[in-house]
Amino acid sequence: MSIEAIQLTKKYGNQRAVDSLSFSIEKGQIVGFLGPNGAGKSTTMKMLCTYIKPTSGKAFVNGFDIHKQAKELTNSIGYLPESNPLYYDMYVSEFLRFIAKIKGLEYKKIKKEVPQVIDRLGLVPEKNKKIGQLSKGYKQRVGLAQALLADPQLLILDEPTSGLDPNQVIQIRELISDFGKEKTVLLSTHIMQEVEAICSSVMIINKGKIAESGTLNEIKKRFNKQIQMAVQFSKPIEKEALNAIEHLGIKINMEGDSVLFSHADKEYLIKQIFEMAKETSNPIIQQEEQKESLETVFKQLTR
Repeated sequence: MSIEAIQLTKKYGNQRAVDSLSFSIEKGQIVGFLGPNGAGKSTTMKMLCTYIKPTSGKAFVNGFDIHKQAKELTNSIGYLPESNPLYYDMYVSEFLRFIAKIKGLEYKKIKKEVPQVIDRLGLVPEKNKKIGQLSKGYKQRVGLAQALLADPQLLILDEPTSGLDPNQVIQIRELISDFGKEKTVLLSTHIMQEVEAICSSVMIINKGKIAESGTLNEIKKRFNKQIQMAVQFSKPIEKEALNAIEHLGIKINMEGDSVLFSHADKEYLIKQIFEMAKETSNPIIQQEEQKESLETVFKQLTR
């Protein structure tokens, strides 16, 4: 088990930033950690990294107790905070050697590992530049590089693609996906497409509590109890026709030029749509079944 949290709680005065949080993450997963701003994601990550102490509760990271084995724990994880604190006056290679020393690596390992992470993160052309001269995308790469030093079993990444342009987002996403082939990754993000592209499972937090967790398919199935069919007709549908089909137990929503029909029975739904089109002499131009997206699930859970 990479992470096991038991009733983890953090209070600031009377406010519970994290409220009796319990969850576990198996080794070798890329887990999307989702939630609105202020839900408690960053606070949870900081407690798991031992940067802040929980008010109550327990957690074990890579088998180490966050209360009793902080040093051993921090040596087994790589952490990229949302703010990505870097020393802008240091050169890239100099900074990574400095971080490697802080992590306790011996000289021989530093000499070997620093060039390896520089190469892996595509930082070779930038290694002799000052960090302050780099673009935000390359600064994020430096942050990821320092997290990879000492070959951690677990990577905890807080908003690693925040503020990047689309090309940079794709590049960082590919790197994280590559890391997940050999490490456990806990990834906080607001980009749903990112989660759907690279995460094996999802944990959604709201107001300091777990609102939903599981694989993407499991979560979508729990919320996708109705078949939804988006249909575009050749002309607007008359109100009487819509009322008639609603009386058959079919829900209707207008979405731009399309009508979204919903019902639990797919065959029944398709039959009634075609019957309505036939009776009103209103041919169907386009028809497409709509799948529940992670974004709509997120909205429902955190509304």
